[in-house]
Amino acid sequence: MNYIAAAIAIGLSALAAGIGNSLIVSRTVESIARQPESKSTLQTIMFIGVGIVEAIPIIGVVIAFIIVFS
Repeated sequence: MNYIAAAIAIGLSALAAGIGNSLIVSRTVESIARQPESKSTLQTIMFIGVGIVEAIPIIGVVIAFIIVFS
């Protein structure tokens, strides 16, 4: 039962990160299309956001390890 809970934790965190990354990138591309002169600023903010969103699967893996080994 612990393995199923760990798999669900990892799967949901990966799904959430994928959705979050796609939303961030799509909105950034849309913003760059509307205002091309602000491309460098928007890209910087996008990379920071993607980095923060990528922390979610790492947290999910840590939670899965806690579930399996406790």
